[in-house]
Order: sequence, then structure tokens, then C-alpha cells
Amino acid sequence: MSVFLGVVLHALGGFASGSFYLPYKKVNGWAWESYWLVGGLFSWLMAPLLLGYLTVPNLFGVLAQADTETVLWTYFWGILWGFGGLTFGLAMRYLGLSLGMAVTLGLCAVFGTLVPPIWEGTFPTLISTLSGKVIIMGLVVCVAGILICGMAGVMKEKHQTTEEKQAGVAEFDMRKGLLVAVFSGVMSACFSFGLTAGQSIAELATDNGTNPLYANNAILVIILLGGLTTNAIWTIYLNIKNRTYTDYTNMSVPIARNIIFCALAGFTWYFQFFFYGMGDSQMGEYRFSGWTLHMAFIIAFSSMWGLILHEWRGSNRLTMRTISLGILVVVFSTVVVGFGNYLGS
Repeated sequence: MSVFLGVVLHALGGFASGSFYLPYKKVNGWAWESYWLVGGLFSWLMAPLLLGYLTVPNLFGVLAQADTETVLWTYFWGILWGFGGLTFGLAMRYLGLSLGMAVTLGLCAVFGTLVPPIWEGTFPTLISTLSGKVIIMGLVVCVAGILICGMAGVMKEKHQTTEEKQAGVAEFDMRKGLLVAVFSGVMSACFSFGLTAGQSIAELATDNGTNPLYANNAILVIILLGGLTTNAIWTIYLNIKNRTYTDYTNMSVPIARNIIFCALAGFTWYFQFFFYGMGDSQMGEYRFSGWTLHMAFIIAFSSMWGLILHEWRGSNRLTMRTISLGILVVVFSTVVVGFGNYLGS
């Protein structure tokens, strides 16, 4: 039953992540770096502190007890993940929700799922068991679905006119978008490494009376602080370079409205890892495989939003069938991974 609950929680996290960018589309008159920084303050600082405080008894005491080396490694992986999160927003700008998510998170799923067991030396044991083989099979199915989504994106570019591309994604640029998405996907996997590095913090939280379901919220405070560091430095630099720091005081734009939508985007973004942390605690021996589930659900839900928002307007029937098939294959991979975890439990 706990594995099923874990899959459901990962689905909720995937829905939050696949939907978080939508409020940013309602921000008017601000440059990308301005709304990304404001939203980031909510998602990487305020939300983890607030939800951590509410779910982890004596949160700051737990963090103070943690081993310094563990905290630094967790923060380090958060900084590297920050580069992925920073360029993730750019991938959405250039490729749109559906294609951008598919390419970026596909690579993130592969690296984030396989590297932890390889690093910990448990990979040989993993592939020697039936449950482990089923999980790896699920990962292969996930990658296949992502490749199909990528093929659909190439087909879309060939058949859409420039006007149709920009109607769905204002700054559509396939070449630039793919380069950014590949970098973002690899670096974003560092979040999974950070969770692995910070497990002793979660154990401390549990020892201090935290419900195991919420124990990872203590780790999120450190990882996301690292992510905030990277993103804040870059966006503030862009604010100065592009003179967009005036966005925050420009009375000709709806400042309060923009902040509200940035806050909504930020908290929605945070809830992906709030639910991910809960789902992670339910996945048993092969908890690392939850990363694949998380990425797959995000791809599925973001692709759904991409279709709803007409990012594929003008595509021919074969292209639409291809992207639909890719989404279905990705969703099916979550079933395979979930079954593998069930066998392991």
C-alpha cells in the first residue's frame, strides 16, 4: 500500500511541477530575470522555510545538529542543481512547456535515477534482482517515450510556419532551446544527488519527532538555498546588465498583480518537491526510482498543458499522434517503475 501511496504522491508532485509555469504567463511588463527572481524567492526560500517549519518539529535545531560536511555537500548539489533550474526557465521560453519539459526532464530522469545507486555501489545488486530489472525496464520505457516526444517536436518545427510557432511559444527557437534543455537536464539531476547526500538530515528530523512522510522537508531547506544562490546571482546580474531592476518600481505595470502571480508560481513549484519528498519516503528499498516517476509525471502533465494551450497549433495529424503516443509511453513507464517497486517491497 505504501508504494501505491508513493506513486500517487509523485503524481501530485508531477502535476505541480508541470503546472507551475502557467502563472508566469500572466506576469506583464517584467523581464524574464525579474519575474524569475521574485518567483524564486517564494519557491526556494519562503515556501521551504514555511512548510519545513510547519512539518518538521524544531526545524532549525535539526539543521544545527546536522554534520557540517553533510550540510555543505547538500548545499553544493543545490548550487549545481541551481544551474539546471536557471536554464530550465530558458528551455521553457525557447521550446514551450511540452517539448521543453520532455527533453530537459528526460535527461534529468536518466541521470538522477541511475547515478545515486552507481555512486553508492548498489547498482550491481539492483540489476541482479527481478524488481530491479523491472525498474530499469521502466526507465528504458520512459526514455523511449521522451525520444518519441522529441521526434514530435522536430516534426512540429518542420510543419509549422514561423507565425504558428510564435503563436504557441513567442520565442520558439529549436536549436537554442535544445542546447539549453540538454544542459538543464543534466544539471537538474543534481537535485536527486542532494537528496541522497542529505539523508542523514532526514534521519535526524525523524529522530526529533518528525513524521517520516515529511522528513525530507528538512533537506529541501538546504538544497533550495543552494539553488537560490545560483539563480539570485545570475538574475541580479541580468537586472543590472539589462537595467531591468526598474521593473520592481515601474508604476506603469501591475506590480502587485505580478508579485501575486510570481508567488503562485513559486509555491506551486515548491509543492512538486513537497510531494516528491513525501512520495520518496514511501518507495522502500528502491526509493531512487521515484525520481523516474517524478520526471515522467511532470512530462505527462506539462505535455497535457502544452496541448491545451495550443502550443502544437498547425501541426499535422501524424505529429499530433506522435506527441500523444510519446505522452502515453511516458505514463506507462510510471506503471512499470511502480510495479518494480511493488515487487521490491
